[in-house]
Amino acid sequence: MSVGIGVAGTLGRSDPLQVIQESRSPGGSRLSGRGGWRSLRVWRLVVLALAGLYFLVPLWAAFRFSLNYVGPGFSDQAYTQLTAQQGFSTAIWLSVQLAIVTTIVELAIMVPTTIYIHLRLPRLKRVMDFVTALPIVVPPVVLILGVLQVAPNRLKSTPFLLALEYVVLAVPFSYRALDAGVRSLDLQTLVDASRSLGGGWLTTMRRVLMPNMRVAILSATVLTVALVLGEFTMASLDLQQTFPTWIVVFDQTNAHVSVAASLMALLLTWVVLIGISFFGGARGKSGGPR
Repeated sequence: MSVGIGVAGTLGRSDPLQVIQESRSPGGSRLSGRGGWRSLRVWRLVVLALAGLYFLVPLWAAFRFSLNYVGPGFSDQAYTQLTAQQGFSTAIWLSVQLAIVTTIVELAIMVPTTIYIHLRLPRLKRVMDFVTALPIVVPPVVLILGVLQVAPNRLKSTPFLLALEYVVLAVPFSYRALDAGVRSLDLQTLVDASRSLGGGWLTTMRRVLMPNMRVAILSATVLTVALVLGEFTMASLDLQQTFPTWIVVFDQTNAHVSVAASLMALLLTWVVLIGISFFGGARGKSGGPR
């Protein structure tokens, strides 16, 4: 009955435009829509604030702990004496070398492979998606133990065996970054245009495809470097003292210096990744693909 009375009252009004104007009045649905957007923005800020606290509070606690090097007061000796600790410079230099070698080998293998799959063997895309996901499925412990059983003795005595293992471990991340970049290009048209102008495959790769894949290559580089600088399991089982393994070993001697080294490692990783991103973005703006 109440619905019928409301409808009858609405239909009984002389001016139908009055009903429309009232529905669009400041007290109508528009205000509720604005209120909904405002509440959504508030919730976004709340979620971002909680996420920021989730990441920043542990870092702040670790920083406070590293400053309590002597007594209850604050001291920066954990940071000033960090570079003088035994094995610090060797460990960090080894991690940097592994990151450079792994990135070069990874890009040299995965960039041509990704282009060839999309250009000549598009039916194998799903197979590649499955195969490149295997390093995530197989635990790193199983992977490193299997490699140590079959690797030559000469290669076992060098840290470059660890770099080759990192190449396999970084395949899922680098392939998907490169795959996303290739999918955004009209690959066949670019290759045909380059070949019609007399460019060989190396010229096409160097002057046509790679400049257009700069963002994808940069993303693969960032992911690979971040993985190498933070990996611990394979390095410890391979008996290589990289920077993460040095932090864990030195924690048994001096926890304050170890925490300070962890924060410095995090800062170093951020600086490296920001530097790579800035370098790639600066080159992209100064000279794009021609």
